[in-house]
Amino acid sequence: VQLQASGGGSVQPGGYLRLSCAASGSILSINAVSWYRQAPGKQRELVARITSGGSTNYADSVKGRFTISRDNAKNTGYLQMNNLKPEDTAVYYCNADITTTGPFRTANYWGQGTLVTVSS
Repeated sequence: VQLQASGGGSVQPGGYLRLSCAASGSILSINAVSWYRQAPGKQRELVARITSGGSTNYADSVKGRFTISRDNAKNTGYLQMNNLKPEDTAVYYCNADITTTGPFRTANYWGQGTLVTVSS
C-alpha cells in the first residue's frame, strides 16, 4: 500500500490550497484518514481527522478554515485549506488506517510530505 500526497505549494496569506492523499495497493477498506503537519523546529501535530463514517475533528488552530473530506470510491482523502496564514507553513503528511487483502490485516500508513508555504 502506498499513500501519495500532493497539492502543496506557495501561497500568500489569505490564499487557499487543496491537498490530496491517494491510496493505492491491495486495499479492502480505508478507516480513519488524518492530516498532520510539521513546521521547522516543531513536533508533528494532528491537523484534522475523518473517520470511515465521516466524523471529523480539527486542531483548534485550523477550525473554521480547513475542511477534511474523503472520496471512498477513489481511495482518496482531501484537506481544503482556506484563509491560510504564515503559521500554517509546514510539511503536511497524510496518514491512514488501511485494511488490506492478501494478507488480510489493518495497519497504519504514512504518505510522503508535501510542503505548504504561506508567505507574502
